[in-house]
Amino acid sequence: MSESLVQRPAPSLLHLDASADANSVSKRLTTVFADSWRNAHGAAGYRHRDLSADPVPLVGPAYVALGTRVERHGVIPASRVAALIEDPAEEREWVLTRSLIAEVLDADVLLLGVPMYNLSVPATLKAWIDRVTFPGMFIDPDTGDHLLRDTRVVVVMARGGGYGPGAPRAGLDFQTPYLRAYFLGLGVAEENLHFVAAELTRAGDIPALAGFQEMAAESLTAAREAVTALAARLAEPSVVTS
Repeated sequence: MSESLVQRPAPSLLHLDASADANSVSKRLTTVFADSWRNAHGAAGYRHRDLSADPVPLVGPAYVALGTRVERHGVIPASRVAALIEDPAEEREWVLTRSLIAEVLDADVLLLGVPMYNLSVPATLKAWIDRVTFPGMFIDPDTGDHLLRDTRVVVVMARGGGYGPGAPRAGLDFQTPYLRAYFLGLGVAEENLHFVAAELTRAGDIPALAGFQEMAAESLTAAREAVTALAARLAEPSVVTS
């Protein structure tokens, strides 16, 4: 029997930037990934959100009330949530939320640009996380399977100081463990979760860090190379035989 090659549809990329700095290192690095992706697949499956320029509203009491009511019904499909809404405030919260959830579910790859703010992630990213993490939306209500198990997640981090292994402040890196725990909790497979960090990004403008400029340059180069390699690998079209 003859065998033919069938190319799957081009994958989609959801690109989120959380930095408030227009010239941020994290944004420059996610741009490297995004440009490589679009060169491979075009712009059709690409979606970008600048969470600082267009922030996701913080969740309010109506979001909490609706989410609590939904949880009491167990895991339900998104199509059933509307029937549980009790007032216009809950309707507004759900309208704000459901499209963001749909973007995540539609993406084959999530790309996050995450600067370190006060040892952790920016409030803009936390607001997005709080809103999309609506009860049960990433679990198949029929099978209990995690809907994001095959989603690839690339987290590109930038830190003004040194927080990597062996650095004096290594124990103060609350970005990586938090985001790792969050995405694993959503059902993303460990092998599909990728972290890249550029360290000492403020060495060029903070006098106390001036002696680390060479290390900073090396870290940025290594991060750029890692992002480029990940983009090339994850952007490869999938081919199956039939």
